[in-house]
Amino acid sequence: QVQLVESGGGLVQPGGSLRLSCAVSGIMFRFYAMGWYRQAPGKQRDMVATITSGSHANYADSVKGRFTISRDNGKNTVYLQMNSLKPEDTAVYYCNANLELNPSINYWGQGIQVTVSS
Repeated sequence: QVQLVESGGGLVQPGGSLRLSCAVSGIMFRFYAMGWYRQAPGKQRDMVATITSGSHANYADSVKGRFTISRDNGKNTVYLQMNSLKPEDTAVYYCNANLELNPSINYWGQGIQVTVSS
């Protein structure tokens, strides 16, 4: 059974930081590209950051310089360090696993709320 379990979300003031984690089980983690996506109320789900099996990272323009994605293949975990948070970063954040050799194989976590507010 494939599981992607996000943690680390919550309420933070503007300018603050949070670190999201996504613990993965049931797949050969090292063969998957991992990503973080977010969805605000009434909006579509958008890519925030992705990281390949070779640890090449890609970011949405809106988070470049503020967010950092990383992975630990020994722990089957992907992280999203979020600094200088803004109210517009408020959303449900989802972890994604995508098999690089067959991109049609795709898994999602259940999502975790991040709220940036004073």
